[in-house]
Amino acid sequence: MAEGENSVNGLELSKEWLEATDMRGELLRYLREQVPQIFCVRTERSPQEEEELMQSRLLHPLECFLFGEDPLEGLEKLKQGSTSSQLCGRVFKEGETVYSCRDCAIDPTCVMCMDCFQDSVHKSHRYKMHASSGGGFCDCGDVEAWKIGPCCSKHDPGAATSMVTEECLLEPELYERAEKLFRELLHYVTDFLVWEESLELPAELQPRNKDSAYYCVLYNDEHHSYDHVIYTLQRSVNCNEAEAQTHTTLIDKEGRRAVKRGTLRSCQQAKDLIRSNSEHISLQPLRVEILHAAVMAHQTFALRLGSWFQKIIGFSVGFRQAFCQVALETNPESDWPCLISRLMLHDARMFKGARKIVHELIFCSMLMETEFKRLFALEFTKHFKQLQKDFINDDHERSISITALSVQIFTVPTLARQLIEEANVIKVIVDTVMELLREHLDIHNRFFFLGYNGDKFSRIQVIFHDLRYILISKPTIWTEDLRTQFIEGFKVFLGLLQCMQGMEEVKRQFGQHIAVEPEWEPGFSLQIQLRHILAMFQDWCFSDDEILLLAFKECRKALMQCNNQPFQRDASDYYMCKHILHVRPYKVSQQPISIHLPISRLLAGLHVLLCRTGAIERLDDIESLDPSLLAEHPLRCVVLAAQVSADMWRRNGLSLVSQVYYYQDVKCRDEMYDKDILMLQIAASKMDPNHFLMLILLRFELFDYFNGSCSSKDQDELMQWNRLTEEMLYLIIVIVGERYVPGISHVTKEDVTMREVIHLLCIEPMAHSSLVKGLPENQCDETGLETVITKVATFKKPGVSGHGLYEVKKERLVEFNPFFYHYSRSQHSKAEESQKKRRIQESNDKALRPPVPPAFCPAFSSIARLLCSDIIIHILRSVLQKAAEDRATHWTEAMIQRALHLIGQALLEEKIQLEDCSVEEVTFDFSLKARIIGSEHGKSVFILLSKIKAVPSLEAQKDMVKWVLQMFEIVKCLREKSSPSASMSTETTRPEESSQDKEKAERKRKAEAAKLHRQKIMAQMSAMQKVFIESNKMLYDNMPESGTQGELVPATESAMEQMELSVAVGPHRGSTPAEREVLTCILCQEEQEVAAQAQAMVLTACVQRSTVLTQCRGKILTNREDGTGTSYPLFMSPELAVGTHTGSCGHVMHATCWQKYFEAVQNTTRNRLHAELIIDLENGEYLCPLCKSLCNTVIPLVPLEPLMFDYENAEIIGQHLTLPRWIQILSARIKGLKSVTQDNEASSAHGDTGLCGEGQPDFRSILSYGVQEPRKFSDSMTEMLVVCATTVHRVGLQTVPNELCPLVPIMAWNTCAFTIQAIENILQVEDKPLFGSLQNRQLAGLKAIVQFSAAQRLKSSQAVIQRHFAEMLGVLLPAMSRKNCPSVLEVDFFHLLVGLVLSIPSLYQEEAVDLEPSAVSSAYNHLHILHLITMAHMLQILLSSTDFVAVTGGEETEEARAAAELCSTVSHHTGRLIPDVSGSAVAERVKRGLEPFLRCAALFFNSLTGVHPPEELSSAAVSSQAQMEGLCSYLALPSNVFQLFQEHRDSVAPLLRRWCVSPAVTKALNGKIQTARYPRRRNRLIDLPEDYSALLNQASHFQCPKSTDDERKRPTLCLFCGAMLCSQSSCCLSQLDGEDVGACTAHAATCGAGVGMFLRIRECEIILMASRTRGSTYPAPYLDDYGETDPRLGRGNPLHLCPERYKKLNQLWRQHCILEEIARSLEVVNVMFAFEWQML
Repeated sequence: MAEGENSVNGLELSKEWLEATDMRGELLRYLREQVPQIFCVRTERSPQEEEELMQSRLLHPLECFLFGEDPLEGLEKLKQGSTSSQLCGRVFKEGETVYSCRDCAIDPTCVMCMDCFQDSVHKSHRYKMHASSGGGFCDCGDVEAWKIGPCCSKHDPGAATSMVTEECLLEPELYERAEKLFRELLHYVTDFLVWEESLELPAELQPRNKDSAYYCVLYNDEHHSYDHVIYTLQRSVNCNEAEAQTHTTLIDKEGRRAVKRGTLRSCQQAKDLIRSNSEHISLQPLRVEILHAAVMAHQTFALRLGSWFQKIIGFSVGFRQAFCQVALETNPESDWPCLISRLMLHDARMFKGARKIVHELIFCSMLMETEFKRLFALEFTKHFKQLQKDFINDDHERSISITALSVQIFTVPTLARQLIEEANVIKVIVDTVMELLREHLDIHNRFFFLGYNGDKFSRIQVIFHDLRYILISKPTIWTEDLRTQFIEGFKVFLGLLQCMQGMEEVKRQFGQHIAVEPEWEPGFSLQIQLRHILAMFQDWCFSDDEILLLAFKECRKALMQCNNQPFQRDASDYYMCKHILHVRPYKVSQQPISIHLPISRLLAGLHVLLCRTGAIERLDDIESLDPSLLAEHPLRCVVLAAQVSADMWRRNGLSLVSQVYYYQDVKCRDEMYDKDILMLQIAASKMDPNHFLMLILLRFELFDYFNGSCSSKDQDELMQWNRLTEEMLYLIIVIVGERYVPGISHVTKEDVTMREVIHLLCIEPMAHSSLVKGLPENQCDETGLETVITKVATFKKPGVSGHGLYEVKKERLVEFNPFFYHYSRSQHSKAEESQKKRRIQESNDKALRPPVPPAFCPAFSSIARLLCSDIIIHILRSVLQKAAEDRATHWTEAMIQRALHLIGQALLEEKIQLEDCSVEEVTFDFSLKARIIGSEHGKSVFILLSKIKAVPSLEAQKDMVKWVLQMFEIVKCLREKSSPSASMSTETTRPEESSQDKEKAERKRKAEAAKLHRQKIMAQMSAMQKVFIESNKMLYDNMPESGTQGELVPATESAMEQMELSVAVGPHRGSTPAEREVLTCILCQEEQEVAAQAQAMVLTACVQRSTVLTQCRGKILTNREDGTGTSYPLFMSPELAVGTHTGSCGHVMHATCWQKYFEAVQNTTRNRLHAELIIDLENGEYLCPLCKSLCNTVIPLVPLEPLMFDYENAEIIGQHLTLPRWIQILSARIKGLKSVTQDNEASSAHGDTGLCGEGQPDFRSILSYGVQEPRKFSDSMTEMLVVCATTVHRVGLQTVPNELCPLVPIMAWNTCAFTIQAIENILQVEDKPLFGSLQNRQLAGLKAIVQFSAAQRLKSSQAVIQRHFAEMLGVLLPAMSRKNCPSVLEVDFFHLLVGLVLSIPSLYQEEAVDLEPSAVSSAYNHLHILHLITMAHMLQILLSSTDFVAVTGGEETEEARAAAELCSTVSHHTGRLIPDVSGSAVAERVKRGLEPFLRCAALFFNSLTGVHPPEELSSAAVSSQAQMEGLCSYLALPSNVFQLFQEHRDSVAPLLRRWCVSPAVTKALNGKIQTARYPRRRNRLIDLPEDYSALLNQASHFQCPKSTDDERKRPTLCLFCGAMLCSQSSCCLSQLDGEDVGACTAHAATCGAGVGMFLRIRECEIILMASRTRGSTYPAPYLDDYGETDPRLGRGNPLHLCPERYKKLNQLWRQHCILEEIARSLEVVNVMFAFEWQML
């Protein structure tokens, strides 16, 4: 239909509907006709066609009705009168990055989307970023969500615009039409989304002609896996695997899919088959429904209408309000709830696609309007219980459940308070939890979780989040309604806690081990969920005195009603030190006990809050509760932990150990262990100190032990008593010393955090993340660390690896308490050890003194009386007496340590009190009692301290005893008001000084002895090192100036002349020194000299394809398989698209040792789990036995032949063997060889008379310039040469192993050339000198690979090598070239140089005898090849250059003139007018382009000939000009390289013309083909942004090229080329060699020749890939402000690029170490489940 017709039709229809009496009937009848014709028709339409038909036939008429005119005109008018919304409202997809400001957000659930955050003030604040779980929406614009900066610049309404939205109302007519239309359409949508299979279509929608088409619809569930569904579909609906996969993917994504269309009967059969087949696999059948085609069509349209509603609502606030009005209105005539409630209540039965539409509709309508949000919240709360029950029984994730919307309404502070006042939401939530947990209650009305359902229980726990959301912002103003409803809710909450009080009680096992471990996890899961809720309730109570008093009374009442673990016997009297305690007996070790006491602990918290506010004075019956009863249950818990620590509950299994661990762990301790200590402190402050300590002794079951009325010889029992005594003393230390609780003493939360941090850092320096883990989080997930860390610690930045560390400041160490109550046992011993070590280093004594504590608040000041009570003196005397008697089994050092600490605490307390008040006012008399009590028998605390000084086994505590005795003196002096120094000088100082002198002398003597011992060891080490260097000479002889090279000086030369002969090529080349290389095999440790005839020694090596040097990333060359060698690999393209790199770790073995090792590896590795992930056995991989580097072959070590060069003979020959003559001789030889091998058939076509003139040399003239016998190799050496060459050929060409392939020698030469180019690239990028700076492994590998490549021609068919040589020479001598020979612009000349130099000796081969050129012949061959190639390369540079830099100033040099002459010649030959540039500019450009080639040639000839390079090439300090001159002199080139064209003018002129007129050159100059530029680009990894947010932003805008949906993607960045890929997604799967692979694997195959380095942006981690089956993760180069990486953005701190780490990644890539890194990481990690890297 044409657009014009549509509009007329639409407007007419809309008028009809408007005028009709029954508008609903008319509309439905129209839909009855149209919808089944558009959707779910027999022949399936394309999505685009379906969309167009729906728009024209259905949506257009609806829009005409809505606007009453053409929709486009109506919309234009609407836009003029409306303003944009202040709220962003963007709904987050799963995995999308969201931001929360830690400084400004009201709570952690307040988040912004990426775009709003980037434009907000919060970008410069402390923020966190994390991946959304989906379903939330952006809070930008919500003033209740942020303290400041609620809007980004885009949504800022500005000062002029009011937030009131009523001004934006529509015209009454338009609003009325909108309301009418929305009502009918929303009814239609609701009816079809809540559709049941059994329902009939309403009369208005009944199709006229009954179509018998039905659909069999399969729904998504979380019970069946992908494979289960695919298998079921293949068996049930007769589809192939690909179709089944498509169905399954769409079912998972949309929630349902029609898998069959047909008659009712055929669909029923399919349904039965699907159910039965799926039931076989899983006990639960798949959900299948049969729906009529018309119903399916209407449901499809209903979903589309959902999206249409969102679009229309977005046009105007008025439309949104009309929609909300309709959605929330109830029909008084029916019992049905409002439409939105119907949709919510049916949510769990809806499929995934429908749910998403409904949720998004709610987001963009009701949650964007304040009043409607309140009404919706009330509806949500009304149905809360039912919705949660449905969610519990549903199997879908919470992110797609309607219950997830709670976070959007419960976290709004004003709304939360309204919901408490109007609907008592606290009561609703807690009642819901109680109803769902009711099945777990036992006869005592306490929870008992035996046999619980883990999945259901975890879903129930989620409901606690809603309670957290409600309580997250405490009110500033309390109304009466709020007070009443809050207390009502609090009582219900106490009911829940009563069910937890005393739950899951345990009883100590005697005799045999417990048979079944009890279920302890659910109880602690509840505790962890309630931890913040309990703290929040206390915060709410603290904000209002009246509420606090009411809450305390209710809590106390609830505690009185609890009857958990009651006493079994009546009270009796206990006597000790003339004190009587009247209490009921209870033994933790014999009677039931529970670790769960939430009401007792809540009461403790509320009591301290009462004390802080002073409201405790208003409590009428404050003394009504017996403090010993309050302390009873918490004390039992502490004793249980002590007994578990003393191994008394071993037979109760691990469950109890785990409970005690969590009881004291950072996750639970603030509402468990800490509150128990608090309650004990409350009891201690209210009880007589002697009675309190007697109660502790009783519950610790040590009363009789300290009363002296029990003894034992049983070692186990004695050990238990000792451990319990330690724990009991520790508890007293904690009760008296732990005052860092606001309300117990005058400290702030900041002081508390500081103390925690100090004690964590006293264990060891820690990373920020470790500190955060060790600190408790508040309800906003904050630890308060950042506010205090700078006050207590200094930060040390990280290096290239590791992370930044905080170290405690020295001045803060005085606060260290060795018995800090949050230390675990291991932390306590670590902290003690590290602090003692530190004190020794600082030459202090080893005494770890108790720190000076803050003063108690008045309400708790009486706790200090414990320290001077009679019982504590008695306990201390008993402990010290046992040590003084030195009966080994009756005491432990830990007991004494704790006793000394307690004495120290008491003396410090007394000292503080004496300093603050007059002696008469101080009633604290510990020092007096310690001196007097027991002194008549010589057993007072003071006397016993002096005695234990002499106990040998207490040597470690000696310093502490001294300090305690000093403290006694200080206190005594304070009491006597005399000067402490005078009395101390007479009593203590002198003997101490003398003993200190003795100690110093002793220390000095020990230090001298240690020094001598160290010197002796160093001498031995030095000797061993020398032996090692000798035996591993190859690894150390990499320094050219080491003096071990070049020792042989020819007799005819003086030493000075020899020094000048640093020339590697031509008649003036230096000699090869004779070096005897003796190496040690790393396997058998035997030494052997490297020799050609000896048993082979090999170097471990790894051959791999590489694109590190490529100039055309993504283009991978393929070789010609016909063996003609007219393309790669015979000629490497100048783009170096892909090369073959051979690297080595530098470790040497005997060939036989390696073979045995390799066989052993093959046999043992086959049996290892997932061994194929680490090493590919089929391709000959193994790990180096010494360093575990990945290797796949070995390179035989071929020794350099010592050479005494004959300079006289060279001079004579040089007069005859000029370049023209050399070309003639070579041409004749090649022709002759061709005629011999091809029976004179081929060479007549290639006459070269035009090149060399008359008088052709003969076929054997070449031999007259000097020949010699070739080297002979041992069989072992020959075999290893073949092994290495075969691997290089197989890996480089990705082909099957074939040692007879003619390409084998070519690949050996190629890997030699490419490896040298890679090494030169590393040295250039890292700005290191060409010689003398290589690592040993690189140097060893380089020498070995060059000698191996040179030896290749001896192992291959000479005819094949000759043919290769002739074809390669054809590039330089076009007269000899074949048809397909490439031009000078199409080859890499360094690869050509290596090939020609290493293959030319084959020309000397005769039929009857093996010959090779003599040293002099070789020198000239090398010289002429190098000269020719250098000239060709210079032409290549000139032809491919366009960017000549003008060089100004200075007169025209000889070099510039020569360059200008060459330029004009080339210009003449090519017919291309070169722009008017000076000769000096051309010279500069060509020299810059030529330098990398010369550097590579220098490395090559150095390794080939062994001639030492000149000094200039071994120093980094020389200028570029000096380096160029050094290169030219070493390679026998004139320093003015353009001189070559003049020296060989006659020979080169015709060649130059032929090079220039090649068709390929013409095309390149006309711009038809791309050519490489010189010097080539030095590749590096892509530039990454400094701020990680920029990458996340890039990822958030990433659209998968193959997918239209907006589901979660995993954007992954290739660090080689910068391509953004969609990894681990079915949409981007592709085929590679017939196998399905993911986007990253497919990309790595072309971009990195199988090797990849990717950054997974949302996970913030690097993925290294080496092949389809292997990969590993690696830390991303992004660090937070604390020097730590953040994998998976777990912490969410802002991240910034670390240049050093990115440089390391660059090095890893350039040095071809990615494979090695992967193998190492996989070797370390024990792989249990193989990851499918190919699907990445």
